[in-house]
Amino acid sequence: MSDKTSATLRGHSHPTTIRLALSALLLAAAGAAQAHQIWIEQAAGQARAIVRFGEFGDNLRETSPGLLDKFGQVKAILLNGKGDTVVEATKGKDGYALPFRAEGGDSIVAEDAAYPLYSAKQGEKQLTHWYRPAARLVTDHAALAPKLLLDLVPTGEAGKFKVFFRGQPLPKAKVSLVTQSGWAKEQHADEQGLVSFDLPWKGQYVAEVAHDDRTPGERSGAKGVEKYDGVHYVTSLTVLTRAGADPIPAGPAAAPNR
Repeated sequence: MSDKTSATLRGHSHPTTIRLALSALLLAAAGAAQAHQIWIEQAAGQARAIVRFGEFGDNLRETSPGLLDKFGQVKAILLNGKGDTVVEATKGKDGYALPFRAEGGDSIVAEDAAYPLYSAKQGEKQLTHWYRPAARLVTDHAALAPKLLLDLVPTGEAGKFKVFFRGQPLPKAKVSLVTQSGWAKEQHADEQGLVSFDLPWKGQYVAEVAHDDRTPGERSGAKGVEKYDGVHYVTSLTVLTRAGADPIPAGPAAAPNR
């Protein structure tokens, strides 16, 4: 194992210890919501994919009423080579349901570009930030082009991914990978934005990458123009694999936050 890799296993070390340092700062500054991730999942035989909010490795799925209600507008796109299918997700008790699922070779991306702005003090300044969560799901390891502003895509080789920001490779990005059992690893991308992981179990993995853009700007909000001092992007990638050993079961479901 390289010095850029760390591994944890439920019962030895809590999986959230590998969370990005910036996410930890966000937790202190803006509450639990910004330290979470969104991810897309679909169970075998499930007719529709679902966008979740919480911590995949902790078996934590936020609910409504609760932190799930923080979202503004979750939109998703089914990418299958036949033209993009764009939809607005439907909020349920424990996630946002989509009217489709990804079949072989398909990919789904989702994001909430209307998540409420939040303020945090930096030194003597009070700054306003935009938390922009996004997610992608893939059904195989075929190479894909980026679609999201911050994107993590497969490269055609199992366990090898590439990080993009605004369509360009993002070098040195920190990427974490976790399974339903809480087993996790962390790697830094190389200068080309490439990062590699072993995928020892079949089933579902969720990888995560975060990036801060400190460029000020403004966006349209419910009450008009909203100004912000920077954007905190967090994007997950759900990878469905069919090769490997049987997966370690998830631990007991964590209680959602209220």
